[in-house]
Amino acid sequence: MPTDTTSGDTLPAREHLPARTAGPPVLDVTIPVYNEERDLEPCVLRLHDHLTRTFPYGFRITIADNASTDRTPAVAARLDARIPEVRSCRLEQKGRGRALHAVWSHSDAPVLAYMDVDLSTGLNALLPLVAPLISGHSDLAIGSRLARTSRVVRGPKREFVSRAYNVILKSSLSARFSDAQCGFKAVRADVAARLLPMVEDTGWFFDTEMLVLAERAGLRIHEVPVDWVDDPDSRVHIVRTAVEDLKGVWRVGRALAVGALPLDRLSRPSGDDPREAGADGAPRRLVRQLAGFCVVGVLSTLVYLALYSLFRTHLGAQAANAAALLVSAVANTAANRRLTFGVRGRNRAVRHQLQGLVVFAIGLALTSGSLAALDTATGSPPHTTELAVLVAANLAATVLRFLLLRAWVFPERRVPSPTPGERTAR
Repeated sequence: MPTDTTSGDTLPAREHLPARTAGPPVLDVTIPVYNEERDLEPCVLRLHDHLTRTFPYGFRITIADNASTDRTPAVAARLDARIPEVRSCRLEQKGRGRALHAVWSHSDAPVLAYMDVDLSTGLNALLPLVAPLISGHSDLAIGSRLARTSRVVRGPKREFVSRAYNVILKSSLSARFSDAQCGFKAVRADVAARLLPMVEDTGWFFDTEMLVLAERAGLRIHEVPVDWVDDPDSRVHIVRTAVEDLKGVWRVGRALAVGALPLDRLSRPSGDDPREAGADGAPRRLVRQLAGFCVVGVLSTLVYLALYSLFRTHLGAQAANAAALLVSAVANTAANRRLTFGVRGRNRAVRHQLQGLVVFAIGLALTSGSLAALDTATGSPPHTTELAVLVAANLAATVLRFLLLRAWVFPERRVPSPTPGERTAR
């Protein structure tokens, strides 16, 4: 079993894993399989030979059988009995994510990896994949077929699907990693112990969800360019998988927007990230916050105007303005909480929303007062004039809203710098 890291508030600082001459292996490579009686044995033998020749640490190969109905369980059992570094386990339900969650949750290795049974990815990338995790440099590592130096052989349809999917991830979830679906990944066990309980998907979207949550929590993801040759016998149903992935993108995006995930449990100790040091950090944070606030503000204004136009057909101007502001204010606070000020998890989420409603009340007073003044001045203003006045009023309230959010709703928590004695103790 991996070491329990769930008792503290944060993950421990990354350290170089010691070389072992006995005891549990350093690396556990999982191969999820479903009805792979033909390819399983050649894959395991080739991987075992490669690790024996090139990997300087102890290793294990775990075959995770996803409810196969052919001779795959018998082949896996034979390899388990024949090779000391190979073990097999049987799951009665399908799902790559389910298999990885089951194996990784019970592994005693400090570095956990997986690869597809077809070995489409060149094995020479395996050591570069896990080396940053062993050294303590990174938390997760992924193989990338879309890196500039990767060498990939595959058809145009799969190339288009892969690149389109990554565009969706970058535009909707602000993902910065380049290849979510390459079946070649690794994670440190202390990270997996906290990360896996947050990952809901049990199928192909498992990888993407794990990476998005890790990235949003500030964990370091190392990317390795790979040599990759498409398997013409792949059994992945592209359309069905794409639909499930899009559903997963929507679910994860919604959870992140409302702060429903305790990502703060994945953070490292204060001072582990060098970006926390330096006096010039405050200006950079302010610029990032202003940029995030502007993006959220533009989107919120568009939502507000659309809602106002919708409500105005059934309600009076004041009631439509109040309803549109209320709905957009809740979404605005949730988006600014996560995207602008980097607040993660559910802690104080309700309080933040209540404080956001106070800020909303100020905006309501400004915009309602503007509408009242317009109505007094013109009697029955046209709809376009109302919209123009509301935009002006919202712009006037924006500066005050940002200052209140930054100073009152989401104030920065200043962490005192460690003393020289504390740094030495670390």
